[in-house]
This record gives sequence, structure tokens and C-alpha cells, in this order.
Amino acid sequence: MKLLVRHQTIYRYAASAGRVAMRLKLMPVDTPAQRVLEWQVSVNDEPLTSFRPNSYGEREAIWIRHDQLDNATIVAEGLVETRESHGVVGHLQSRVDPRYFLRDTRLTRGSEGIAALARDLPEGDGPLATLHALSAAVSDAVQYRAGVTTSDTTAAEAFALGAGVCQDHAQVFIAAARALRVPARYVSGYLLAGERDALHETHGWAEAFVPELGWIGFDPSNRVCVTERYLRVASGLDANDAAPIRGSVTVAGDIWIDADVRIAQAEDGVEERQLQKQQQQSIPPPDS
Repeated sequence: MKLLVRHQTIYRYAASAGRVAMRLKLMPVDTPAQRVLEWQVSVNDEPLTSFRPNSYGEREAIWIRHDQLDNATIVAEGLVETRESHGVVGHLQSRVDPRYFLRDTRLTRGSEGIAALARDLPEGDGPLATLHALSAAVSDAVQYRAGVTTSDTTAAEAFALGAGVCQDHAQVFIAAARALRVPARYVSGYLLAGERDALHETHGWAEAFVPELGWIGFDPSNRVCVTERYLRVASGLDANDAAPIRGSVTVAGDIWIDADVRIAQAEDGVEERQLQKQQQQSIPPPDS
């Protein structure tokens, strides 16, 4: 499957920003489950070419401006070919030992309730069966409900609430997997949820490490292992570490953020460039 993506994020500053610094994790890399055919990231219409490999084997860039700035528009767009691997991402190139992802963070630190969830899983046929059972158990314990949590909600808080969104599902899964001494990490990317062109947001899920297979993607929000409809972009210890955009700004007044994600499947008989152009034309300009 070929996926066309255009992800636009606009930051508007009430008073001109004096200094803006951003870390951008918006550059997907090849894996056994996906091949990047073309991709570019631009900031205020200027292509960003400073992406470098990080310790996770992914690519990130730092963008800094010191002059007065009223807004910043970040666009990531391109074409990626994915294949069905039934969740198996495999052994990715990385300078980080998988055991690093046993480390807790504030967002993924567990609770007695999460530990009990992990302990009470039925005995299966090996670690993979256990992780499938864990993903289902997280889906049952945390109902999908938008608007009840924030980006600052921890795994323990979402589990106690019994509700949340994809970020919460992934972080509860990660906390429980680590309680079982299974390395687990957060993944940010995109999901083609509809059958045809559709409006989407970025998506988050989890990966767990099984030595014989490598990393395996689990999406408790949709009760599946990741499929060819998922495009993997970045990973980290938690949602903050894997965030597509993180930064700091020196500014007086409010900051507004608008995000727009378009995903489409490149269909047979359709010129991909033309479809991409249609996507771009359907997105309103920053000042509208």
C-alpha cells in the first residue's frame, strides 16, 4: 500500500516571538514494514535539510530562529510504501539497547493497578501471546473517550480513570509491559483509518520487544497489531519523547496551534503527484 501524507502544523504568536527553537521528529525512515519513497519537511516554506540520525536509528532536526516571528508553519509531506507484516517491525538499526526501554518516565510510571493487570494475564504460549493478551486487557480496562485526559495525563492516572485516548492506551500498555520486564516504547505516526481520502490526526501506539522477532507494534485503541495502514515516524520512552514537534519560545501573550493531517492511499490508475496536489489544495492557507 502507498500512503500519501500531508501534516501541517501552524503556531501563531499573539506578540512576535523573539526566539523559537523546535526539535522536529517528522522524518520517517525505512523499516522492514515501510519504505520511504519521497518525503520532505519545510518550515515557513523553506525545506529543512538538517535531519540527522539519532540514537534510536531515526532522524530528527533542530530549527531555531532568533528574529521576530509572527507564526511558524511546519509541513511534513510525502509518499511511503507500507506492507502487511502483522505487527512485526523487526530489528531496527539503533545505538540503544532494547533494555533501555525498561526505563520508567513520569508519563509511563505504573501503579499497583497496572501491575495487577499485568500479573493477572492468562498464561499463554510464550511472550507474544502474553503481549496480545495485554493489549486486549488494556483496551478493556481503559475505554476510548476523547476529552477526558490531556497530553500531561500519566499512565497511572488514565488507568485509574478507566478512560482515555490513543496516547493513554499506549502508555498504559508500556507501563504494564515494563512491569513484566518486557521493553516497550511509544510510537508516533499516522493511521489511514478510512477506506478512501479522510481527515485524520497523528496517531500513537506502542511497540514491545520480543528477542526472536524484534519490535512488534500494538495499538490497543483499535485492538490490533499495526498493519500496512500504519506509517511509523518516531519512537521514544513516552509520548513526549516521541512527539513530532517539541520546542521552546520566548514570547509575550498567547500561542495558538492548528494542526491538519491528510492521509490518502495512492490508488491504481491515479497519478500520485496529482493526488498529492489535490490534497495540498484542499488545505486552507495559514491566514484563512
